[in-house]
Amino acid sequence: MELYTDAYFMNEAMKLAQIAFEDGEIPVGAIIVCRNKIIAKAYNQTEKLTDVTAHAEILAITSAANALGAKYLTECQMYVTLEPCAMCAGASFWAQLGEIHYGASDPKRGFSRLTENLLHPKTKVTSGLMAEESKALLDKFFKKLRN
Repeated sequence: MELYTDAYFMNEAMKLAQIAFEDGEIPVGAIIVCRNKIIAKAYNQTEKLTDVTAHAEILAITSAANALGAKYLTECQMYVTLEPCAMCAGASFWAQLGEIHYGASDPKRGFSRLTENLLHPKTKVTSGLMAEESKALLDKFFKKLRN
């Protein structure tokens, strides 16, 4: 079995963020990997679904749970282009995600700005993976939105 790198998986999440951008959604993409295999892919769809909870992470967690036939994702890794918000961090807590790797930090709405850790105590977190690319796409989206 070929082993993929964190950069490979984050690049796959970035491709989904680009799709969100093209659909007029805030450009965030997420994938969930289990045993080195992508089992779920999602991007923000809050506008398309008229659903404030349709964040990439939530959609990916639901898809991964369906793929595994289990509600706990302890052996899974999520790669997401933007730091999860409090809602998505809470969902990852309940899913008991094994790892979260995110790109750009979210100083306004990211979970790390909160005083209380919303992640499961066993969840490992890595930040900054392809952060510049993710932030550039987000900046491009919001600049386009303002014009």
